[in-house]
Amino acid sequence: MTPQEHAQAAADLLAAEAAGKQIGLLTQRHPEMDMDDAYAIQNAIHKAKIKAGRSVIGWKIGLTSKAMQYALNIDIPDSGILFDDMMFDHGAVVPAGRFIQPRIEAEIAFVMKARLGGANVTREDVILATDYVAPSIEILDTRIVRRDAGSGRTRNVFDTISDNAANAGIVLGSQKHRVDAFDLRWVGAITSRNGEVEETGLGAGVLNDPVESVVWLARRMAAYGQSIERGQIILSGSFIRPIECLPGAEISADFGSFGRVDIAFG
Repeated sequence: MTPQEHAQAAADLLAAEAAGKQIGLLTQRHPEMDMDDAYAIQNAIHKAKIKAGRSVIGWKIGLTSKAMQYALNIDIPDSGILFDDMMFDHGAVVPAGRFIQPRIEAEIAFVMKARLGGANVTREDVILATDYVAPSIEILDTRIVRRDAGSGRTRNVFDTISDNAANAGIVLGSQKHRVDAFDLRWVGAITSRNGEVEETGLGAGVLNDPVESVVWLARRMAAYGQSIERGQIILSGSFIRPIECLPGAEISADFGSFGRVDIAFG
């Protein structure tokens, strides 16, 4: 893809977000696109949002579980950007019409107290740079159709990365823990919709250890000349499948002694 095509794809995705109307598969429009193209489109969205007055509050890591990687026929995670207008309070109600096809995932969030960057970042570096960890919910949305009605083709990882890794919102629980206070591999959540359990999972589903997910992110960012900054939030990846959130859905992610996160959809 050319830089002009990257810019046009980013503009189309931003327009889709503003209008609440999805666009077609970018991989169908540009069958030659690869992962570098996808991140170039995401970066163009980043620049446009910054120019519009948004600020970056962190990063999300996706496709960390084997189940999701097998489903998309890839062997690495992906990442996206958290902007300031994506933050929702625990217990809040998402206004009706805010998102196109919202879904949620339960995750362990890292909040950083020091800059973290470089191609040789280790898990010890992540632990030292982490201020605290907290229960969280990620709200997903897609500005690209999940399946093309004509061909039956579905989104692939390049579509998803281009669309800011399907990121749309973040909800942090009020509980804060030292990163070494729990074995994060055994931190899990019972996630319910309208009072019925939909999904359960453990932190070990995230690259065997959520800390390793943050290691992966820091190293990937280094390849693009980026770093994780002090105060930023890192969503380390979901250990449950995405849960659909139709209007009126009430979501609760119960992490037991680790905490709880609630969000509802108007």
